[in-house]
Amino acid sequence: MKKIVKDNSIKSQDKKAFGLWSAVFLGIGSMVGAGIFIVIGQAGAIAGNLVWLTFVIGGIIALLSGYSLAKLALRYPSRGGIIEYLVQGYGEGFFSGSLGVLFYLSQLVSLAAVSKSFGTYAATYMGSNQHFWTNCFGIGIIVLFTLINLIGATWVAKSENIIVIVKLAILITFTIAASFYIDPDRLKISEAPPIMNIFYALGLVFFAYQGFSVITNSVEDMESPQKTMLKAMIISIMLVAVLYISVSIVVLGNLSLPQIIEAKDYALAEAAKPAFGQIGFKIMAAAALIATASAINATLYAVSEISYTLAKNGALPKEYEYHVFNNSEGLLISAACIVPMIMFMTLDQITIVAAIAVLLIQGFTHIGHFLKKDETGANIFLLLLAIVGMFSAAFLAIDYTRRSMPHIVYYLLGAFLLAYMLEVVLRLFTGRVIQRSTPDSHFL
Repeated sequence: MKKIVKDNSIKSQDKKAFGLWSAVFLGIGSMVGAGIFIVIGQAGAIAGNLVWLTFVIGGIIALLSGYSLAKLALRYPSRGGIIEYLVQGYGEGFFSGSLGVLFYLSQLVSLAAVSKSFGTYAATYMGSNQHFWTNCFGIGIIVLFTLINLIGATWVAKSENIIVIVKLAILITFTIAASFYIDPDRLKISEAPPIMNIFYALGLVFFAYQGFSVITNSVEDMESPQKTMLKAMIISIMLVAVLYISVSIVVLGNLSLPQIIEAKDYALAEAAKPAFGQIGFKIMAAAALIATASAINATLYAVSEISYTLAKNGALPKEYEYHVFNNSEGLLISAACIVPMIMFMTLDQITIVAAIAVLLIQGFTHIGHFLKKDETGANIFLLLLAIVGMFSAAFLAIDYTRRSMPHIVYYLLGAFLLAYMLEVVLRLFTGRVIQRSTPDSHFL
């Protein structure tokens, strides 16, 4: 007979998987994924040689959001992260439940997109039959990290540490070497596009920062969370911001705007050519594979925790709670849902919808936090800035995306409606109602 997983009384006796730097690496691994390799070119095509300033603003918004989420994680420790905070902020109703389901679904779509991206990069090494190899590599990487997550959180932390170190070493080496080939004329303010383009690119740039919330999902596997959580959040976001700003300056200093627009998805790899030649392009393509794998590893860990919490709280079927090795059956169900997306879906437009949905959900999370500010002890001014920052990034992304996707607003409304209907159907068929978790006393 199957049994429910994750007995916290037993878990608390074990050595925790995440110390400060393991949590930092988890956050970095989730943030520095395929996003920077694609976004740097797309954002550069909008903001030109001022894209580095967009990364500065995006980093500030990420820090504000990270502060809010860290405070919530300490007051309401849960493997579900944002899912739990929505219930705490808005109560055990359809609104919080449907937002939770939407967040879970958007994470699955994002994982499918990143996996497809991994497959696309990997397939370039195989020559012919690109479509076949894209799907094979995309599915293969999901299977690999599903197995790693089944082994347990300790293996997630160890594997993430190794991947992040390799990934950062490549990016730092590229940044230092390519900085010697910067053409100062390309960074002149006189060559900059209209100032508003900085803010239009903001919504897109923030996609590269998305992922820091995964740190909150590790709170129950974290050593001394009261000392570790906020530090890990701030350190990881600041390190990533420094990396992104440096990389954007190097790319814009090595490539002209027409070259960036032409390369776009491969702008970062293209910028390696002046310093390393064609081999530099191949090295950065390999770095993109490593970065993408790292993001899949970290996000899959978060998705398994999110699905478990949703099931435990009544928003998903109880099968998601069942024990499989050192994880839950929800991990296997989630991975199974991702595979057909990789195989059959064109993910470009639906991924944009999912990314904007996450921005909006984080904004709603911070509003819910504001309602509970007396319980968390968070700074009111910082919370208000986090709310404004998240919704601004979301609406700017919507405004810009409307040029290529005129019906983006309808797609978003449709996604929210679908999540709401799923919440209603699940309640009718399972008879379960989403509930708040009871925090462990040692966190308070």
